[in-house]
Amino acid sequence: MTALQLNAEMLRELSFIAEDEGLMKKALKAIKKLAEKKRADNANNQALSSQKLTDILREGDEEIAEGNFHPIAIDDLWK
Repeated sequence: MTALQLNAEMLRELSFIAEDEGLMKKALKAIKKLAEKKRADNANNQALSSQKLTDILREGDEEIAEGNFHPIAIDDLWK
């Protein structure tokens, strides 16, 4: 099922409970929980990516400091 189809189905189901304030509050609460979880997952993934990048840079700095590198001409990078 596509995102567009899922959206349409969700709105169709919400239309059945739209006039019941209690049910709408429950639906909104559930959707907010899902959205918050998604936000937290995204934040964690970005933090992991930043940490991995930091680790890679540190390893590179250590290799350079130890002389463990081979210079590459800039033109060779484009080949």
